[in-house]
Amino acid sequence: MAVKTRNIFTCQQCGMQSPKWLGKCPDCGQWNSLVEETIEVGRKGQPIAAASGSRPTRLAEVTVSEEDRQRCGIGELDRVLGGGVVPGSLLLIGGDPGIGKSTLLLQAADCWGRSGTVLYATAEESARQVKLRAERLGVKGSDLYLLAENSLEAIIEHARQLQPGYLVVDSIQTVFTAALESAPGSVSQVRECAGRLMQIAKGEGIPTFLIGHVTKDGAIAGPRMLEHMVDTVLYFEGDAGHPYRILRAVKNRFGSTNEIGVFEMKDAGLSEVPNPSELFLAERPRDEAGSVVVPAMEGTRPILIELQALVSGAAFGNPRRTAIGIDPHRVSLLVAVLEKKVGYTMLSQDIFLNVAGGARLNEPAVDLGVIAALASSHLNRSVPQRTVLFGEVGLAGEVRAVSRPELRIKEAARLGFDRCLLPVNNLKALERPAGMEMIGVRTAQEALEILFG
Repeated sequence: MAVKTRNIFTCQQCGMQSPKWLGKCPDCGQWNSLVEETIEVGRKGQPIAAASGSRPTRLAEVTVSEEDRQRCGIGELDRVLGGGVVPGSLLLIGGDPGIGKSTLLLQAADCWGRSGTVLYATAEESARQVKLRAERLGVKGSDLYLLAENSLEAIIEHARQLQPGYLVVDSIQTVFTAALESAPGSVSQVRECAGRLMQIAKGEGIPTFLIGHVTKDGAIAGPRMLEHMVDTVLYFEGDAGHPYRILRAVKNRFGSTNEIGVFEMKDAGLSEVPNPSELFLAERPRDEAGSVVVPAMEGTRPILIELQALVSGAAFGNPRRTAIGIDPHRVSLLVAVLEKKVGYTMLSQDIFLNVAGGARLNEPAVDLGVIAALASSHLNRSVPQRTVLFGEVGLAGEVRAVSRPELRIKEAARLGFDRCLLPVNNLKALERPAGMEMIGVRTAQEALEILFG
């Protein structure tokens, strides 16, 4: 087939292609994101040959066997991956600069190196820099091989010769292939390099980890197609002001996407946190107005998290609404419920809500806790120290049932809480743990009357 080249302009944010330069991408609206690239195109009308050996197969003839997962040696990482690494899988891990992506994979590579060979291809740092980090982390790595190379062809060649048990590429945005003339990190380079590494992972059966940069919006740099190509996408979350890190799966073809792993950043690297509830409640103030504990579910794991609210008079005409770690639109909705259904005058108040410890809550089961924290600060009356609350609050002020109430109550009872306010519909089918008083509520106003009289 005759091949010719032509120049196109590709958006580095979403991958949209245009025959001419544009100041603003018409698809994603990003300014100055189109970069000129040279691509190879074939002559139109040429038939495409079918892949050798491929044929339609009846669904009943397809055999399925349970994949043998390989443990990483880091319990929190294994939990997020669904029990371990599946052979031949391609995984992408992203996060802010300095969050601990390279640290986590270097510690995991040390565990993998005890039972096999690991090839760590570093395209951003020299082998000496990685060695200095390994010494700080206490990584011995007798079967851990370092390759300071950013050429994709060289990485693939060394991987085929070494046949490692694991391959780590740090990072995918700095690796380039000589088959394309565009710069490293461009959409075409990232897409082509990821596709070639996927062929190696699937063809050779080598689990491959890719480290990806993130944009200012928090998404992995490059086209969304990159996330569609890999089997698993992990995001490292955390605040620079907190030592805690949360590893969250946003895509996982071999497990659940609801699981999280909690780590603590120390001088010797990332340390697992097997009991996050005690960690998030370690510095909780006693008998302070605006402080409420809610049992939230992260996958199959219940975690007790403290909500802190501060309600004060607005100094200017427009009151402020600030929420950290929770959807601010959800908070505004609950403030309106307090104003309309309970009768609190809060529309003229500055409202600040914070999830202590740097965690992020996305489930509606914490609505009742948010209501109680706002009312506690507004009335300047504290919620009893050993009381937890959970339940979804609707626009009519009703408290709706939530999923897995038994796990939430057991976690609260394990940490010494003796009273729980929950939806009345969840109370009907629950067994009462020893020493736990459970009170079912139908409305948010009923819950606040129980708490504050």
